[in-house]
Amino acid sequence: MKYIFASDIHGSAYYCRKLLNVFEHSGAEQLILMGDLLYHGARNDLPEEYGTKDCTQQLNEYAGKIIACRGNCDSEIDQMVLQFPIMSDYNLLNLNGITFFQTHGHLYNPEKLPPMGVCRAFVFGHIHLPVARRQGDVYILNPGSTSIPKGGFPNSYAVLDDNVWTVKDFEGNEIKSMVIE
Repeated sequence: MKYIFASDIHGSAYYCRKLLNVFEHSGAEQLILMGDLLYHGARNDLPEEYGTKDCTQQLNEYAGKIIACRGNCDSEIDQMVLQFPIMSDYNLLNLNGITFFQTHGHLYNPEKLPPMGVCRAFVFGHIHLPVARRQGDVYILNPGSTSIPKGGFPNSYAVLDDNVWTVKDFEGNEIKSMVIE
């Protein structure tokens, strides 16, 4: 099956629309969000077409297809307006026979991994950089930032198609790719 991963929308109605358009046309089963959905954060400039109400409305239209966790910029008030759970610090997801530890990255990260147990992949956001690498027995994955990318990377998201992780920009260009074995 196919899944779309994204992180750090930060209230950009423009990039939220782009992401949901990709999701709608991808044939993906679910949209997996690694937090920082509505608020831009005190350290970030306002993203393009900043509009938390618009972004909320767009995301709520897909509530039944979203799995999300809490980012450091997400709050209880965000949960009050969103119609899908966002307050979990992490989720364990079994996707295509691979167990993922999904988190934002401010509590757990590649330098401070949680006990992975049966998890083969650690997927996070927070750093606004795309990542696809192996660290020991664990795959370290990050879709980059939907609205406020860093490090000279473009705005991005990731696709998990069977066991292939691919980070793409919104023009469909591949940024990083990795087979998860």
